Amino acid sequence: MTLLLVMEALEAGKIAWSDTVTCSERAASMGGSQIWLEPGEIMTVEELVKAAAVVSANDACGALAEHLCGSIPVFVAAMNERAKQLGMKDTEFRDCSGLDDTGYSCAYDVALMSRELMKHTEIERFTTIWMDSLRGGASQLVNTNKLLRHYTGATGLKTGT
Repeated sequence: MTLLLVMEALEAGKIAWSDTVTCSERAASMGGSQIWLEPGEIMTVEELVKAAAVVSANDACGALAEHLCGSIPVFVAAMNERAKQLGMKDTEFRDCSGLDDTGYSCAYDVALMSRELMKHTEIERFTTIWMDSLRGGASQLVNTNKLLRHYTGATGLKTGT
């Protein structure tokens, strides 16, 4: 849902791929899968989307959420509102990353959300990446979705929480 809201904001012109995002203390402290953003570190929306799509970088998701809505709680409210609009009846987001295990969803709702995300065809530029890098090659990104490497035609999305 984080990627869906970001893609919708990009297409609506609310944000741009080249926007710079300064990582907050909160985003840097997300935990779980991450690209080890430092508080004050600056990346573009494009770099953060790549990190979120390829390695499920929770810190990148936090930075994107804050960039889009000003705070993670406001972003989570937008996630839940969008879920309702999509007809997702068995889903409640508690954070922008999936780390909070009190949030929940079901396969049907994830399929609805994924179908909506894939309507934004530019997302495939990121979801089909098997390996890449950030920070001028200093940070390697390897996708956990092994289908991308072994199944011709795979379009990605995530295999984790």
